[in-house]
Amino acid sequence: MNVVAKTETGRALGDAFALVSDRLPGGGKIADQRRQAFEAYERAGLPHRRIEDWKYTDLRALMREVLPLAPAPDVAALNRAAAVVKKQAIDGVRRLVLVDGAFAPDLSDLGNLDKGLSIRPLREVLDAGDGTLSAQAFASDNSNPMIALNGAMATDGVVIEIADGTVLTKPLHIVHVASSAAPAAMFTRSLLRLGRDTGATLVESYFAAEGTKAYQAHDGLIVAIGDNARLDHIRLVEDGSDAFNISSATITLGAHAHFNTFAMTTGAHLSRYQLTVTCAGEGSKVETNGVNLINGKQHADTTLFMDHAVPHCDSREIFRAVVDDRAHSVFQGRIIVRPDAQKTDAKMMTRALLLSDEAEADNKPELEIFADDVTCGHGATTGALDESLLFYMRARGLPEKEAQALLIQAFVGEAIETIVSDALREVAIAAARRWLEARA
Repeated sequence: MNVVAKTETGRALGDAFALVSDRLPGGGKIADQRRQAFEAYERAGLPHRRIEDWKYTDLRALMREVLPLAPAPDVAALNRAAAVVKKQAIDGVRRLVLVDGAFAPDLSDLGNLDKGLSIRPLREVLDAGDGTLSAQAFASDNSNPMIALNGAMATDGVVIEIADGTVLTKPLHIVHVASSAAPAAMFTRSLLRLGRDTGATLVESYFAAEGTKAYQAHDGLIVAIGDNARLDHIRLVEDGSDAFNISSATITLGAHAHFNTFAMTTGAHLSRYQLTVTCAGEGSKVETNGVNLINGKQHADTTLFMDHAVPHCDSREIFRAVVDDRAHSVFQGRIIVRPDAQKTDAKMMTRALLLSDEAEADNKPELEIFADDVTCGHGATTGALDESLLFYMRARGLPEKEAQALLIQAFVGEAIETIVSDALREVAIAAARRWLEARA
């Protein structure tokens, strides 16, 4: 029999959950689900290295504790957030801003919505007692302790519905801003539903307002992509240098649906992105691409679970990591092909570039195949910059850092080029250049 001793941290968080329960939206079944989720988290506690999926990201050692829930943003916090939003604005998108875990309508763009597009704060949906949407927003697996904790503590988010046949004219941009003056944790959860024959682009960004330190961002995203629909997804993590970002996304595809996603991490002291994609309809296609650009003592973990549940589906995974100083990059990618998923075509490739002797990259690609008529493969490489190419470029007058920057841009370019929108691709390239310039 396993006996789990509750630590002082566990008791403190349990007390905090009881104290803030009146701030958490949703009653009835949602309150029960929150309680069950928190109990599931309490039984497990922070994940540690003895759990295989968390072998390289031991939160008990790296994060140690969950901070108190951030207070609702006041005027000063909103003003600080507004400055960040203005500075990081992207032209031609519909902005949806979350500040310290709360939806900020005054900073968001909710006017002139496309016909067939509905956007509501999660808090509003839960308080209104919308049983169907509430159930979908909280339909998560409590076996993952951090997803369970997010479900228990989520204060707000956005619920986006796109009706059948609607193709959005503007990308949706969810902006997460940490603005609390004191160290705190923020918990958000968002739901995106695409109907049949729809098309949309979703951008997610994470930033810190000036003066915000030592915060924790816990985010969850649940996406359902209908038959013959397409979603392009871009995720950029530029959190503060001492922040913790623990995020998860659960994506389900219908028949002949297409999901193209790109994620890049340049910020946060510690980050973990857990992405679960399920091909639930025949003929669906998935492209997942990611880049870690990290230095100092940063720790960035991308964990991907690609589930081929039905026949005739394709998936491609490309991941690149550039690791400098004493930073640590982790990529765990698992592709599972179910017994009925014949004619699956799935391939995964991860490459890491180490820029110092103390940098570390752990790559763990996995295949679990239970069908016999499939085409599957994976690979992983780790190495340093090509010294002959560096010599060639420096011999033609380029300084060493500039030569390195050009080679790094070429290395990550394969993943960045998968972004369909030219404008959004430039946004990702600009974020990469900011990292390169700071390194120089």
